[in-house]
Amino acid sequence: MAKKENKKIKDTAEKLFKLLEIEGGFEISETEEAIEINLDTQDSGIVIGYHGDTLESLQLVLSLCFAKQTGEFKRVSIEVGEYKKKREEWLKTLALETKEKVLSQNKEVYLSDLKSWERRVVHLLLQDDQEVVSESIGEGKDRVLVVKPKN
Repeated sequence: MAKKENKKIKDTAEKLFKLLEIEGGFEISETEEAIEINLDTQDSGIVIGYHGDTLESLQLVLSLCFAKQTGEFKRVSIEVGEYKKKREEWLKTLALETKEKVLSQNKEVYLSDLKSWERRVVHLLLQDDQEVVSESIGEGKDRVLVVKPKN
């Protein structure tokens, strides 16, 4: 990330957090896939919201703000209170348990109520698996992840 872009992104995040009265500090880093913000705040429950809904909305708003400034859309990922780290550990367990269920019952298993980033984590965990395959089906809020035997 260029220094000029980095400053714009930092300033925009600061403005948004200030408008929302979210106190605390944050660090920004960038990968090929996303802009990652590690937010240190006492307001983590407010930032995360019900089942991560507020967090997901904040990420989208920041992605759109950054895209407007830089001319390039890049996904924003906000980590607060180790919410995503803990959720990813839970998703790894879910993926393995689902794989075992698919193999033992020899039929597909549907996982609903996962956010898009959560489905992505499960897809990545199972992408090189020799026994099962995953795919997302449906649209919008009705989108579900299906894990099924490869054969």
